[in-house]
Amino acid sequence: MALEITPLTIDQATKDRLRIMFIAKHALGDGTPHPEDGNHAVYHHEVRGILEDLGLNLTLADRFEVLFEKPEVDFVFPLLNRAGFFNSEMLGPLLCTRLGIPFLGASPILRGLSDDKHLAKRAAVDAGVPTAPWAIYRRGAPVDAAKCPAAERYVIKPNASSASWGVHDATDWTGVRAAIQEIHDDKHDAIVEPFLDGSDVEVPVITIGDPVILPMLIFRQADPAHLRTYYEKRDLVDRSQKYSLDPFENPEMSARITEYTQKLWGEYRPFDYGRFEYRVNEETGEVTFLELNLNCNLWSEKVYGRAARLAGLTQSQLIETILAESLRRQGLMD
Repeated sequence: MALEITPLTIDQATKDRLRIMFIAKHALGDGTPHPEDGNHAVYHHEVRGILEDLGLNLTLADRFEVLFEKPEVDFVFPLLNRAGFFNSEMLGPLLCTRLGIPFLGASPILRGLSDDKHLAKRAAVDAGVPTAPWAIYRRGAPVDAAKCPAAERYVIKPNASSASWGVHDATDWTGVRAAIQEIHDDKHDAIVEPFLDGSDVEVPVITIGDPVILPMLIFRQADPAHLRTYYEKRDLVDRSQKYSLDPFENPEMSARITEYTQKLWGEYRPFDYGRFEYRVNEETGEVTFLELNLNCNLWSEKVYGRAARLAGLTQSQLIETILAESLRRQGLMD
């Protein structure tokens, strides 16, 4: 049964009064896929078009430098998240906070907490949510083999990556050590955990007064042992035969995932929107928390867009609802 959500709207007086900046790497692009960022360029162009069609008093930017000095805006819609340097996820919110400009999404410290997979796993453990054992190897700290959990196969990735950028796998400490070194050479911390057979269930959450879980989806893998890559997630290579994005229709597992998500989200409120991810093994019934992405991808062809349609929302209604709730929360709209 479809989830019943009444979309929020931004009234005309607020549209006329507020000056809103949309800042994203491809905010000024024409929607053509980027050779490195792939479909992110399409995504940013889509959001820009929706904001323009809403009739907002909109300013566009694609560089953090516009926030070094206070711009003539009242609110910032930031999608300039992955900026090519360590912990860049926090810079946009920090610059807005420094200038006293309200912005969409969680505070800088909460963005950092969610972006750091090691800290997010600690928060999951504290909340009583199951997660796989792991080891964190900070760049510049000792790389101690004794910290590494026992496993037949490992996943090694940057501790603050997105879309599986920089992901490796290995079957022994020699391979793990080499992957950690490669990630450190790229100036990132590394996290190591056992590879879990199964598929990823995506849990998109928006806020309408309180957090609301949109319909869950599953990246169902043809091969449960396949390691999804950045190039697949950004549509830079064909992945049509490897996995599909489908509604997740397991009532018992969905109920457990809902319970886990409700335990977790209190650590991050207010966050406006965020995607919680779990690894599920549909044969054994095992559910394991993987990570959390605040200010995640809202593109119509990815998780949020698909989930919104299942909930009866258009893509424009999804974006306007998220934005309207943030404006209301921060006292910029009744």
